[in-house]
Amino acid sequence: MQRLMRNVLAAAAVGMVMVSAAAPSFAEEVIVKVRPPALRAEVIPPSPGVDFIWRPGYWRWGGTEHVWVGGEWMRRPRPGAEWVAGHWGERGGGWVWVEGHWR
Repeated sequence: MQRLMRNVLAAAAVGMVMVSAAAPSFAEEVIVKVRPPALRAEVIPPSPGVDFIWRPGYWRWGGTEHVWVGGEWMRRPRPGAEWVAGHWGERGGGWVWVEGHWR
């Protein structure tokens, strides 16, 4: 019985991974009327290794106000990958968040 349950759970886990990998991700563009505050100065801790790059902190929209998200070290997905930082851009009489990404 335990073996059967392990197999069922394993199959369910694989199915969940397959569904999440196949499901498209659509980011909803939200125009915020409140200008984001100036970026905060951050103390960058030592890098955990040569395969890491610093993602600087940024302001995200929390629904009623901007909320600071501190920077973090991220592992490069492949050698030579560069992080393009997210930023706020002016659009439609307000501000829109443009997500950061690897290139």
